[in-house]
Amino acid sequence: MVDIRKKRWSLLGIAAVAAVTLTGCAGGSTETDGGSSDGGSDATLIVYTNSNSDGRGEWITEKAADAGIDIEIVGLGGADLTNRIIAEKNNPVGDVVFGLNNMFFEQLKAEEAITAYEPEWSGEVPADAGDPADGAFWPLVEQAIVTVYDENTITDAPSDEEDLWTDEEYAGRYEVNPALGQATPQLVLASILSRHLDEDGDLGVSDEGWDLVKSYYANGSPAVEGTDLYARITRGEIDYGVLPSSGIAARDEEYGTKTGMIVPDYGVPYVTEQIAQINGTGNEEKAQEFIDWFGSAEVQGEFAAEFNSMPVNEGAVEQANPEVVELMGTLDRQDIDFGFVSENLGAWVEKVTLEYIG
Repeated sequence: MVDIRKKRWSLLGIAAVAAVTLTGCAGGSTETDGGSSDGGSDATLIVYTNSNSDGRGEWITEKAADAGIDIEIVGLGGADLTNRIIAEKNNPVGDVVFGLNNMFFEQLKAEEAITAYEPEWSGEVPADAGDPADGAFWPLVEQAIVTVYDENTITDAPSDEEDLWTDEEYAGRYEVNPALGQATPQLVLASILSRHLDEDGDLGVSDEGWDLVKSYYANGSPAVEGTDLYARITRGEIDYGVLPSSGIAARDEEYGTKTGMIVPDYGVPYVTEQIAQINGTGNEEKAQEFIDWFGSAEVQGEFAAEFNSMPVNEGAVEQANPEVVELMGTLDRQDIDFGFVSENLGAWVEKVTLEYIG
């Protein structure tokens, strides 16, 4: 495990190196009660996230500064970020982590890499949306992960996304993202396999489930790094792809598309982005101040209005885009046992990487 972590660390790039130089600001306490607040009020808060794209990181940094909280955002893909926090748990660099979904936060909790803190807004969110057992993480934003297409060009989309992967008519016409270090591609994989569980099957999955995964990767068009899904759709390179629901409105405005969605009878996977204090932070007081600020109804309402997100904080919903609220109310939720997924996801990712992606 040590060698794997070292190898992963070496691939993190310039952003990771920059974050390491800030270790002195983040603190390095190894106490299991969350460390001390000796970082001081002038310390820069190191905020880890996988949700800083499309201007989110800049917006949060600016708004936090206006509130008197100096932060430095370090962004990575969901799985890579989770692994990094676990690798750093004996000498933490970050102070706060947000944006990861329940699967990743369950891993961080099991590794004691995050510590419980009850934010001031805890009574404004549903008790079961975060970690009702221990309060180790708390919910911010809810999203549906949907298979989308442009209704301007596609008028006969299939009713089930599995048709895309198994019908030759759609071969090469949907985008597949093999970057399993990211949250959304992992959730897509979990969504497929969760529908085909078999306690006697390989890694708890039936042969049918693994055959579907094989077809999904074999027949899709690989995502192009740095190229937006909708750019590929409007150029006619592909017709279908996967997108978090909060990204639909902005892309329709930018690309002139009219997004349609494939919503199977079993529903679509939902994710709830969470926030938590990193265990051992030397900047505990400011970490908690940031959590109280960012998850508040006021800030989550402003965030929802700016980025078309669906806030979990009930006091922020009225500020959200009415179309987003309506959309989320129409998308059936797929039943996924995230506890089971969290226990098996590592082995599933390894199998897919070795056998189906290469």
